[in-house]
Amino acid sequence: MVLMKKNVPGLTSGTLERFVRSACRAVKLRGAVSVLLTSSREMQTLNRRFLGKDGPTDVLSFPAEPGSGPRVAGDLAISVDIAAKSAKQLGHAVREEVKILVLHGVLHLAGYDHETDGGRMAKKEDRLRRALKLPGGLILRTQDGETRGRS
Repeated sequence: MVLMKKNVPGLTSGTLERFVRSACRAVKLRGAVSVLLTSSREMQTLNRRFLGKDGPTDVLSFPAEPGSGPRVAGDLAISVDIAAKSAKQLGHAVREEVKILVLHGVLHLAGYDHETDGGRMAKKEDRLRRALKLPGGLILRTQDGETRGRS
């Protein structure tokens, strides 16, 4: 399910749902993933409430609670505001940036953690980004000196 509180030019909920399914297949993640496209203001609220960090971020991943069953993998929240800013800086469309953030979030839902895995997630994200025909991977861009929020 996709909830688009903020619209993204050239991206429909159906297109995004299809991409989420493709990303989940590529990562071998089973279960439904819900995606919220929202503002930086709401992301800041979510970040503060769930992670204790007082600031907006580009993507948040919320794995399903234990006992939710195999039909639910988790939820993603994405800041369209931050995605638009990053897309402009990097010279690609906002819809592409949203897809990059979805892939990044799906990897987190699958158990990957770029802060602790010694580069395993970065390699996987880079390979999948190419396979899914997406521009620059999120982790590699961060390692190249870009600043971004934590997911």
